[in-house]
Amino acid sequence: MSDTPPPADAAPVPAPVPSAPKTKFAWQWAVALALGCGTVYLTFEAVAGRAESDPPAEPQSKKQLDVPSLKTSEAIAFRRDDKEKKDDKKEEKKKVAAPELEGGTAWLNSGGALTLKKDLKGKIVILDFWTLCCINCIHIMPDLAKLEKKYPNELVVIGVHSPKFENEKATASIRKAVLRYQIEHPVINDADHTIWNKYEVEAWPTLVVIDPEGNLVGYTSGEGNYELLDVVVSKLIDEHKKKKTLDEKPLRFDLAKFRESGDTPLFFPGKVVADEKGKRLFIADSTHHRLVVTDLQGNKIAVIGTGAPGKTDGAFDKAQFDDPQGMVVRGDTVFVADRKNHLIREVDLKAKTVTTIAGSGEQDHEIDNRRLARSVPAKQIGLNSPWDLALEGDKLYIAMAGHHQIWLLDLKEKTLTPYAGNGRETIGDGALRKAMFAQPSGLVSDGKNLFVADSEISALRKVPLDPEGKVETLVGRGLFTFGDVDGPGQVADDPLMQKTEARLQHALGVTYADGKLFVADTYNSKVKIFDLKTGELKTLVGGNPLGWFGPTTFNEPSGISYANGKLFVADTNAHRIRVVDVATKAVSTLQLKGVEPPLVPKEVKPQEPKK
Repeated sequence: MSDTPPPADAAPVPAPVPSAPKTKFAWQWAVALALGCGTVYLTFEAVAGRAESDPPAEPQSKKQLDVPSLKTSEAIAFRRDDKEKKDDKKEEKKKVAAPELEGGTAWLNSGGALTLKKDLKGKIVILDFWTLCCINCIHIMPDLAKLEKKYPNELVVIGVHSPKFENEKATASIRKAVLRYQIEHPVINDADHTIWNKYEVEAWPTLVVIDPEGNLVGYTSGEGNYELLDVVVSKLIDEHKKKKTLDEKPLRFDLAKFRESGDTPLFFPGKVVADEKGKRLFIADSTHHRLVVTDLQGNKIAVIGTGAPGKTDGAFDKAQFDDPQGMVVRGDTVFVADRKNHLIREVDLKAKTVTTIAGSGEQDHEIDNRRLARSVPAKQIGLNSPWDLALEGDKLYIAMAGHHQIWLLDLKEKTLTPYAGNGRETIGDGALRKAMFAQPSGLVSDGKNLFVADSEISALRKVPLDPEGKVETLVGRGLFTFGDVDGPGQVADDPLMQKTEARLQHALGVTYADGKLFVADTYNSKVKIFDLKTGELKTLVGGNPLGWFGPTTFNEPSGISYANGKLFVADTNAHRIRVVDVATKAVSTLQLKGVEPPLVPKEVKPQEPKK
C-alpha cells in the first residue's frame, strides 16, 4: 500500500503522516462455491507493494456488503478434502448479490450501459477497478487480455475507472487511455467513485469476480494474480455448466478502436529526443510500437520496427518493440526503454539493427531484487516498466517506473544494479538507496545530477550522480497532493501555510537547458519551467489560449526535449509533435514528411456464430 502524504509545512520524511479518518469499511470476503466434486473456497488478499491505496471515501452509514471477513495472508483457491463434504451444507454461507453497475457518468467500448441482471446474466464477470495513471493497473492488463482470449464465450471483463487525479475524471481522457492501452472490453467512468464505494474497494487495482447468477465470489488486489483468476474462472465454468446457468453465447462490443484505429503517422507518441548535434529527432511512436527518426524539420530519415508488438531483434524492417518510451542518443547509437517488453534495446543507426542489451524479457516481480547490493548480468534479470533513460559516459540510468526506483546499467561491464530508491511507492528524500519514489517516468541529466519527473507524486526530484549525495525534492509533497499552481517549489518555515507552493499533476517528462528544467506537466496539459537557481516553477505555455471553448495547446504531453532554443513536445493524446519557441512562446505542430502509419494487417471482426 502507498503511504499517506506529509503536510505542506514540513520537509518530506519517510514516516507516513495519518490522513483524515476513513469511515468506509474494509471488505475482505469469500463465498463458498458448491461444485459437483467438492467445495471451492476463494480468498483474495492485497499484495504489499503491488497496489496503490485510495483517497478517503465518502462516509457510509453501514457496511454495504454483509459478507464475513476472511483473515488470511496468501491468495488461495483449493478443494476441500472429500471427507469434509458432509459438513458443506451446514457451513455454506448465504450468497450475496453483487451491487448493480449504476452511478457511472459514461460507458466506453460499449454501445450503452450494461447491467448484471440482464445484459451480463449467465456470464462470469470480472470487475477491474483501475485508474489510468497507475503502473500496477497497467501491468495487469495483459493478464486480463489473456483471460479474455482463453474464455471468450464465458467471461466478460468490465473496467471500472475510478480516478485518482482530477484530469482522470474526464471521459475523453479515459477514452484515450482505452485506445493507448488497447483495451477491448467495456469501461465505466466511475468519476465520483460511486461504484468503488458500493463495492468498498480500497486499492488500485482491485479485481472482483461475479458468478453467472450475479453473486459475489471474491476479490484480489495488486499484480501477479493470473493463475489464481484462471483457476477461479475455470471452476465457475464447471459449476455453472452443470447447473445450466452459464450463457456461452459470445458478446460483441462497440470498441473505440473501430473509430480511432491509429491510421495516423504517429499514434500516442510517448517520448521524443532532439539531437542538436546530429540535427535529428527521435520519436517513440509508442502505440505503433516503433521508432520514427526525422530531421529537426520533420523530414523522414528512418522508421525502426515493423509496427506490430513483439521483442524481435534484427534489421530495422524486422525488429519489434512493445510500447517503446524513453530514448537517449550517443553518436549513431540509440538506447531505448522498451516499456512493455521490460527491456533495454540498442539501435545501431549505421548497421540498421536492433539488439537487446538488458532485461530477460519478463517483468520482474521479485521484491528482493529492489534491494540488490551487487551488480548482476544485465540480461539475466527482469526489468519492471523502464520508462525513461539518461546517459553519462558508459552509465545508463533507467527510470524503473514499476519498481519505483532509478537503476544503473553499466554499458561497459554489461551489468545492472539499483541506483536510487528503496522500492516503496511514496515520497522520501535522503541517501540514494533509502530515498523513495513513486513511478518515476521522466529522466534527464545536467552532468552533475539526474532530474526525475516522479509522476505518481506529481513531483520533480534531484538525484546526485555522486553516490554519496542525497535525493532532494524540488516540487511535490505526496501521492494525493497535486494541482496546477505556479510558485516556489518548496516552502520552508511557513507553519501557518500562508504561502502557496507550486503544484504539478502527474508530470511524465522533463528536460534540461541553461540552468532550467522544462517539464511536460501531463495532466495539466502544459509545459512548465523550473528555475534551478530561484526554485520557482512557472507555466511557459499551455491551457486554452483562445478561451475555454477553443482548442487546448496540448493534450496530455508525455515527452519533451530541447534543441536550438526550441522544445520538441510529444503531444501524446493528439498524436503529434509540437514545437515551442522558448523565447517567443510560439507553438506550432511539426509537419512530418514521408512518415506513414505502419502496414499492419487489419483485424478481421469475428463473425456471429451460425444458428
